[in-house]
Amino acid sequence: MVTVITEISKYIIIFFFAFYTISGFLGIVLNKKILFIYQRIFMFVIQFLAYMTLFLRKNETKYFYMYIAQFLLIVVLMSAYKLFYSKMSVLVINNMCMLLVIGGFMLSRLSFSKGVKQYVIIIASLFISMLVPVIIRKCKFLSKLTWLYAVVGILLLSFMKLTGIITYGANITFTVAGITIQPVEFVKILFVFFLAAYLSRKHEFKDLIIVSVVSGIHVLLLVWSKELGGALIFFVVYLALIYIASHQPLYVLGGLGGGGAAAFAAYHLFSHVRVRVQTWSTPFSVIKNDTSQISQSLFAIGTGGWFGLGLFGGIPEKIPVSDEDLIFSAITEELGLMFSICLILVCLSTFIMFINIATRIKRPFYKLLAVGFGVEYIFQILLTIGGGTKFIPLTGVTLPLISYGGSSMLCSLIMFAIIQGIYILRQDEGESEDMEYYYEDDFDYDIEGEDYYGGQE
Repeated sequence: MVTVITEISKYIIIFFFAFYTISGFLGIVLNKKILFIYQRIFMFVIQFLAYMTLFLRKNETKYFYMYIAQFLLIVVLMSAYKLFYSKMSVLVINNMCMLLVIGGFMLSRLSFSKGVKQYVIIIASLFISMLVPVIIRKCKFLSKLTWLYAVVGILLLSFMKLTGIITYGANITFTVAGITIQPVEFVKILFVFFLAAYLSRKHEFKDLIIVSVVSGIHVLLLVWSKELGGALIFFVVYLALIYIASHQPLYVLGGLGGGGAAAFAAYHLFSHVRVRVQTWSTPFSVIKNDTSQISQSLFAIGTGGWFGLGLFGGIPEKIPVSDEDLIFSAITEELGLMFSICLILVCLSTFIMFINIATRIKRPFYKLLAVGFGVEYIFQILLTIGGGTKFIPLTGVTLPLISYGGSSMLCSLIMFAIIQGIYILRQDEGESEDMEYYYEDDFDYDIEGEDYYGGQE
């Protein structure tokens, strides 16, 4: 009987996640409040069925308690945003919660102890990130701290290189009071702030040279630390914001040429880069070695098929670091390609929302911030999923809001909170325009109700 219930639950989870995904895209286009309500219903059904499956498969009450804890976390998170930020983008908060739900039950399945740790990390991170939208909204001086962002970022990366612990061949972590920290995750935020602050005021050729030199220092420090995934993310964000600020495609082409030369040099300078390229090009030739991440990932994806083996039906434990770099492969093995495609589409709809918010905000600093974080978010997803599916060489970056990792989780939640703050600023701009129109034309104008793209006023 348990097998029948869990098998049926697997298909219902996929079915409801597909409807959640469709509702998200319809919400972008149609802006119907009912669609966002449906999304939340689908989300809670998926969460319930996933934890029910874990409980029935293992018959351990710890999964029941984890479900209650995770359910309350999402309810409190949604309620807190609605209470303190009534003008929030509902679609962005829904997608954020959906990704947290997926990460919650997948980590509970892969490693219950890490699931508990991640839960504590999320709670602590939410206390911090909940302050961010009001900071973005009220602190008008953020665009003036250009060089502070750059100096702090460079110092953190230098400290990481000099004192960091080597993890998977790269100096990317250090420990403070027993807590492991990845400075590069925090520098990702500072780097976008630096570019947005500088390029929002200066975008002449000499200014682009200056910002390129500072960006190059960030990237070189990451390459020196052998954190090539982070270096690639910084480089792509730099190219995107340079193009947005200058509207000169030649600068992007020049940057791509320089990036290609740097990648060629990295291949010949670093042995672990050559190993990753070899593993990517011929993954099954190294299947008996420790570098068999891609081959095990491909086996897991192929075994899962379209509808997966069900939670606890597969063996994702065989995938190296399946709870971090390759959690997408573990999800695909047990929940199937249909679920994973929907997951990709949810991430894509989130990116679209980031860019929509960027196009609607008037002030250049916040516009560049939204674009920068949008590009950073979607490119990190491309690196994670692309690496696990052999589309590109594995770079060792996490899947935002899903993979295990304290620094990654905190910074991802801060990133989403920044976007919410920018969205609220756009709402404020709209209210100002509406009030001016009201006083000029002297007729009744209703500014209450729901704003485009799922916002509330």
